[in-house]
Parts: sequence; structure tokens; C-alpha cells
Amino acid sequence: MSRIGRAPIHIPAGVTVSVGEDNLVHVKGPKGELSRKISTEMKISIEDGVLTVTRPSDDKTHRSLHGLSRTLINNMVVGVTQGFTKNLEIAGVGYRAAKQGKNLNLSLGYSHPVIIEPPKGITLDAPTATTITVHGIDKELVGAIAADIRKWREPEPYKGKGIKYAGEHIRRKEGKAGAKGKK
Repeated sequence: MSRIGRAPIHIPAGVTVSVGEDNLVHVKGPKGELSRKISTEMKISIEDGVLTVTRPSDDKTHRSLHGLSRTLINNMVVGVTQGFTKNLEIAGVGYRAAKQGKNLNLSLGYSHPVIIEPPKGITLDAPTATTITVHGIDKELVGAIAADIRKWREPEPYKGKGIKYAGEHIRRKEGKAGAKGKK
């Protein structure tokens, strides 16, 4: 049995989970509501505030779907109760971020500012000029938006300039061998 798939999901107070036709799971909580279609081969049951996902057989596809299905539902429950956050850091001379209404204005060394408009359910914030916070209830969407922001200036290995995830280690390279000591 999958260790992840076997773990029960405890539904906190104030969160309602319903399973509809074709395994359409609806989760509603204090921060919003999410719905997702889970594979119809998985059996989802809710008893006494505990949700469990079971698989019909030990077939390879069923084993792979078991843990995935449970994790997707758990992420929805955590999202509507706590939400998810990704933090990004900007490094480089003249690189900065500023919040303009609900949009994010990035100065990344281009001839024009980069304006990022968040989709519904996502909040972009720039607490300082060199940090960006992406917040929302859908873990997949938060990660996708953070990755899209990072793509505008990925960190380069020589000087470390660019946008990186908070805590991400950039592998640095040494410059040209003949350039040492010359100015």
C-alpha cells in the first residue's frame, strides 16, 4: 500500500468536502472554495470528518494514482484553511519590484517595465524592493505564477543576478581564467 495514499485526511472545522459524480471533489472553507476531478478509479469516502482514498487493485496505474489523488485532495483542504505562499528574491543592480494596485511592476534591466497581472485567486505583494510574495489557495496555481515571474530573469551563474526562490541555492561558476586580476 502507498504510505501517502493510505494516510487519512482529517477535515478541520469550518471546511466542507463533498464528492460528486465522476469523483468531482468540492472543498469549501474560510479562504474560498476549490474543486477538482479525481480519477474515477479511486474510491473516496468521508466518515466522521475523515476522508480516505482507496484503490481497487495493486495494478501499477492504481498504485501511482493512489498517493496522487490523496495529495491533491489534501492540498485543497490545506489551501482553503491556510493558503499557500511562495517567496521570491531579486538580486542585481537596478532590479526591483513594486506593487501597483493589484499588479506587480518589475524593473529587470529591460527597456520597459514588466507588469504582471495576477489571475483570480492569487495575490502578489512586494514587501521590499527585492522580495516578491505570491499567495493563494490553489497550490498548483501559486507555483505556476511564481515560476512565470522567475522566468523573466532566471538567476545567472556568474554574478547571481536574477529572480530566485527564497532559500534557493544558485550554483556559481568562475569567470574566464585570463580575466583574473585585470580591471
